[in-house]
Amino acid sequence: MTRARMPRPHEVAAARRDPRLLRAVRERQQDDAWRTRGTCQSVDPETFFPAPNEPADAAVALCRGCDVQGSCLAWALDVGDCHGVWGGTTPRERRAMLVAWRGEVEPDPDAVDDPGPPVRDRLLTLVPLS
Repeated sequence: MTRARMPRPHEVAAARRDPRLLRAVRERQQDDAWRTRGTCQSVDPETFFPAPNEPADAAVALCRGCDVQGSCLAWALDVGDCHGVWGGTTPRERRAMLVAWRGEVEPDPDAVDDPGPPVRDRLLTLVPLS
């Protein structure tokens, strides 16, 4: 088993311009029922999880014509899924997109409570410096 490498800066820059990522940013949290309408519903799931030495071309081709491709990719990037084909992307492509995604997508302020002061400030109130 090989270890996945971190994407290089030029790969992240290319990912930022990738139309699939731009669509995912637009369609993020737009459709909660995307899974029920995916093309993948009528195909064997094994198609989307090829062995490491097998090409993912068949799965990527199926995703290319899917109406929920953006929502699917957004979900995979939100959860950091690194296995299989999601939203028409391979794990290698998603690693670069994930770096770009984390820099582009702001967290939803309604979904997260106020975490309070930074950890360093909380530690200073517990242990005063002399």
